Amino acid sequence: MEETKRVLYVNSEIFPYMPDTDISRVGRFLPQGIQESGKEIRSFMPRYGCINERRNQLHEVIRLSGMNIIVGNIDRPLVIKVSSISAARMQVYFIDNEDYFHRKAVYSDAGGNFFKDNDERALFFARGVLETVKKLRWKPDIVHCQGWISHFLPLYLKTVYNADPIFSDSKIILSLYDDANDIRFSDSMAQRLKSEGLRQEDASLFEEPTGINLAKLAIRYADGVVEGVPAEKIDKDILEAVKAAGLPSMAHTPADLESGEYVRKYNDFYDCILK
Repeated sequence: MEETKRVLYVNSEIFPYMPDTDISRVGRFLPQGIQESGKEIRSFMPRYGCINERRNQLHEVIRLSGMNIIVGNIDRPLVIKVSSISAARMQVYFIDNEDYFHRKAVYSDAGGNFFKDNDERALFFARGVLETVKKLRWKPDIVHCQGWISHFLPLYLKTVYNADPIFSDSKIILSLYDDANDIRFSDSMAQRLKSEGLRQEDASLFEEPTGINLAKLAIRYADGVVEGVPAEKIDKDILEAVKAAGLPSMAHTPADLESGEYVRKYNDFYDCILK
């Protein structure tokens, strides 16, 4: 009997915890559809400060919390919370930390300024997801990353965690949106990533520490790419990086989002990547 395949979803947004957008809607309904198609799923997202814990019935998972993650030479405690979407028989795990995720704004302050520590927040999120999955002892066949804050995961999976038996066979799917087009990180990002063990050829991307270059880094380590929005909305440099990498890709079809047909197409794409 064939073993049930497992898909790990690493999302920037999931509805109803975040407003209804293309990313959050796919983050909510794709895992449900894939689970109903016969695969096992786990879903993760950051516990942004704007999420109402009482209304959404989040609670801490003590057995998964308690470890510290080092980012920028500072130990910060990892807190794992969980909420259930009863209509989908699905749980969502939240990566939490007081320093990074208790501010009410998501990525920018009231003046529209991108938080200077957003790269650290993304690094913490990536490490937090992977360490939690290790604690769960849940071996994913597919790791599907959606939204720029998930874009460090492909790097970590194929370098720091590549020898870990939990992740050694995992294939990485990267969904590309237009959320990275105008992002600029702190100028210290390249140095911070070098301290994380980034290869020189990867670190050189961050002479210009932009969301576009972070997406290009994620593409280097991905096994397949999905266009989460129409191609004309994705920066042309990102699309050129996908083409140069020769990765299997799936185009965006707006009608499929409306009809729900996209679930079958994603499922077929996963199966193709796993062959």
